[in-house]
Amino acid sequence: MKMCEEEVRAFFEEDLFAKHCGIRIDHVEENQAICSMELTAKHRNAGGQVQGGAIFTLGDFAFAVAANSGEKKAVSLDNQIAFMRKVQGDKLIATASVISSTYKICFYQVDIEDELGTKVARMSVTGYYV
Repeated sequence: MKMCEEEVRAFFEEDLFAKHCGIRIDHVEENQAICSMELTAKHRNAGGQVQGGAIFTLGDFAFAVAANSGEKKAVSLDNQIAFMRKVQGDKLIATASVISSTYKICFYQVDIEDELGTKVARMSVTGYYV
């Protein structure tokens, strides 16, 4: 059964790692999600830049929200990320959208940018419906 936005939010309240990272669900509809993360010192690497793992975590979470917002539940099989530019702002925004979906496999694109519009990364995710 398809979950409404409130049910999706309640389901992902149990994701303690996302909560620890400060990730929020800003918008969700079937097969699409927008999530964001305010950046703090804990998101930065030794060089002072936003840690690639923090960017990846936001993208992976946005995929999870989008892919689990419909009638089927999905896990990721393969994630590929391309880092394009360093973060300029203080907040990251990930937009996940389905590209294609079959009975058992789904493909998503996740675009990650900062609040200033800097294109930071693009993630491609192959998911499996469980």
